[in-house]
Amino acid sequence: MKKTLRDLELSSKRVIMRADFNVPLKNGTITDDARICGALPSIQHILDQGASLILMSHLGRPAETGFEAKFSLKPVAERLAELVDAPVTLAGDCIGDDVAAQAAALQPGEILILENTRFHKAEQAKAEKGLEGDAKAARKAELAAAQEAMGRELAALADVYVNDAFGTAHRAHASTSIIAKFATESAVGFLIEKELKFLGDTIENAEKPFVAIIGGAKISGKLEVLKSLIGKVDTILIGGGMAYTFQKAQGRSIGGSIHEDDLMPTSLEILAEAKAKGTEILLPIDTVIADDFSVDANTQITGGGYDKPWEGLDIGPEATKHFCAAISAAKTVIWNGPMGCFEMEPFSHGTNAVAQALADSDAISIIGGGDSAAAVRQAGLVDAMSHVSTGGGASLEFLEGKILPGVDAVQDV
Repeated sequence: MKKTLRDLELSSKRVIMRADFNVPLKNGTITDDARICGALPSIQHILDQGASLILMSHLGRPAETGFEAKFSLKPVAERLAELVDAPVTLAGDCIGDDVAAQAAALQPGEILILENTRFHKAEQAKAEKGLEGDAKAARKAELAAAQEAMGRELAALADVYVNDAFGTAHRAHASTSIIAKFATESAVGFLIEKELKFLGDTIENAEKPFVAIIGGAKISGKLEVLKSLIGKVDTILIGGGMAYTFQKAQGRSIGGSIHEDDLMPTSLEILAEAKAKGTEILLPIDTVIADDFSVDANTQITGGGYDKPWEGLDIGPEATKHFCAAISAAKTVIWNGPMGCFEMEPFSHGTNAVAQALADSDAISIIGGGDSAAAVRQAGLVDAMSHVSTGGGASLEFLEGKILPGVDAVQDV
């Protein structure tokens, strides 16, 4: 069990916390501050305990060659200053002598936000493409050393390190896991604690019937999740583009629908394993097909095979009824991946119906981040869910049973 904020004595200490402030921006203005708000419980607790706080995060995908105004955390600092009753200052960088001086001068109750950690290549330490052999090995070693140095420098800014950025917990970056190696004390924040509770404890001890809804474009992206859920859940509902690989493997004509021929044997193995372990897998019994990938395409509903140029872009109304019935009967539901191309209105009905069925259900509902979380937000149903994960990739890897470096590096109780 990992240490949490509750396990730490923070009075008069300086805390450095990794948050996920990778917020959407339009013309320099934050369009959704949910990620900032998600960090507020940890931020407020730290301040209430009489500590000073240093916050760090990445934002977007800068070139990793230094400061870029469009990726600055300035809008985040300005928004946070509106949300907390504390002085908030934005540093000019995340490492360096000036930052160290600002950190040392912090008083209890004050907040210093470091600039975008990804302005430095050492944060992610990814070698440039095109390198081969000895040159690649030498570059990777150089970057690994730089990453260690950055992690050490970040840790030296404070007495305690807290990771509350679940969205990057699956990344072994300088500000997520390397820093923990050099921190005297470390813990996870309330947001990560909540994520681990719902994605870990709640799923492991799920009240049955336990239903998993798995969607998305490709089976390859959800293969390990499917394997990990078989035997744990009672029913798996498969929608989205990945369903077409299963259907083609079963001999059904799927026209121009997205599919992965090389994974057809694997899909049949998954169906066989599920049957052997008592997990029911439901595939769509009908499909919304279109003659073009556009909002203006001609559409049909079919319960059988179809030829090109038609392609499946959403589950059909009968499949939607079956899926919603399974959700209504469940006591625990986890959802990862949309049922169709929900970004386009003609193909959003299946995904929206699943979201509404979850909202109407009395079941514990866990939304696994990414597109599923986006669909729930788009439908205005976030508050109706038990938990909406803040990490798409992190939640997926956690469900796959993988170790999350940003969590693993934190001290145990």
